[in-house]
Amino acid sequence: MSRLNVLLLVVLMASCLYLVRVSYESRRLFTEVDRAQGRQRQLETEFGRLQTERQAQATPSRVEATAREKLGMRTATPAITQYVAAPAKPASAAVVSR
Repeated sequence: MSRLNVLLLVVLMASCLYLVRVSYESRRLFTEVDRAQGRQRQLETEFGRLQTERQAQATPSRVEATAREKLGMRTATPAITQYVAAPAKPASAAVVSR
């Protein structure tokens, strides 16, 4: 009978240690999930801010102002417009039919 008691005591201690280990691991994983969700919310907020900033930068007036300042571009007028004529096809390219 004493061997059975010792065996049960060993099994009880092993299950207690396993329970403590599993509880610790579940708390650690819960903390990790909570941190990841916080980081996700932070990234979503930053993404929204960047989307808004991108839309503000892409307005036509902003693009035009940037083109004038940084690239030195100006509005096209008929006085400065150059038209280029397409080159004429050579006569030797006639199709021969039978």
